Amino acid sequence: MKPSLYLLPALLLCSMKVIAQQRPPSISSPEVHPDHSITFKYFSRKAQKVTLNGEFLKAPVALMKDTSGIWSVTVPPVKADIYPYSFSVDSVQVADPNNTYIFANERFKRSIVDVPGDQPLVHSLQNVPHGKISYRYYKSATLGMTRQLLVYTPPGFNPNGKTKYPVLYLIHGGSDTEETWTKVGRANLIADNLIAQGKAKPMLIVMPYGNVRPAPMPDFTKDMVADIVPFIEANYPVIMESKGRAVAGFSVGGGQTLNIGLTNPSTFAYICSYAPYTATEEFQKNFANWTPDAAKINSQLKLFTVSVGTDDFLYEPVKKNIAMFEDKKIKLKSYIVPGGHTWMNCKQYLATTLQELFN
Repeated sequence: MKPSLYLLPALLLCSMKVIAQQRPPSISSPEVHPDHSITFKYFSRKAQKVTLNGEFLKAPVALMKDTSGIWSVTVPPVKADIYPYSFSVDSVQVADPNNTYIFANERFKRSIVDVPGDQPLVHSLQNVPHGKISYRYYKSATLGMTRQLLVYTPPGFNPNGKTKYPVLYLIHGGSDTEETWTKVGRANLIADNLIAQGKAKPMLIVMPYGNVRPAPMPDFTKDMVADIVPFIEANYPVIMESKGRAVAGFSVGGGQTLNIGLTNPSTFAYICSYAPYTATEEFQKNFANWTPDAAKINSQLKLFTVSVGTDDFLYEPVKKNIAMFEDKKIKLKSYIVPGGHTWMNCKQYLATTLQELFN
């Protein structure tokens, strides 16, 4: 036998050993324990420092490394909910590479941990009839491009049936995407559960992509009214009157909600703004010297709500905007709740809203 043939098995064995050394170990992260404590793990032999950042923590916590290069930490029990988190690896923010549940966002690299409740939460996957999420493309003449949006249709929806459905146009926050309302906000599951309980009307929920940069942000208002609403009404059996249209949104989307709804009260009879960010040129242009016909607007709107948490960094600006609307004699309901500028609060805002729409 030639010497080279003796070398081949040895080389293969050596190669397999190198590959095994390079391949990271199998890690389960995060692990939610029965008492709602959570263990997080991260693998790196070269990292000097790894910390955990999460909206269930008051401050980042350090992970400890074992001899195999696995960093880990177990945090005390946390309240049942869905929470974003990330690792800081030598000061670089990264999502959890062992968790496929990723926060849909264009700027922040975060993962999601779902801590289930002892009883099903409003956003939990429950044994009820489920609606459908469809990814659709529409032509935006306003922006000169084809864009994507998501459409939730309720259980039992028949596109060729005689039933005409109301529509909620639901806008995400700044740097979020059209998927954030389903992947993080669980809008579809909240709707499924509330419809099954008879607490919400069967409706369509349209989740567009609200970021129009590098075009001016005000263009999204035009896009919504001139392109998105007509697209939905041309392709779905929906109510084509203001009584069948609602607009809602969170953060930057909450500010867009105010711009869209209050400048088009004959189009949207329901306006629900969640922790709105309003430090924009569009908001200043629309409302800095606003002299509305309050009686007419109040007759057009069936519901106008503004929600915010007491620990939200926008709490004071939102309170000022609420006071401004009240000073203009515009009727609105304000929901001031505990908590910060989080999707935990945002899910609760939506759950409240869905029970008030189209009644």
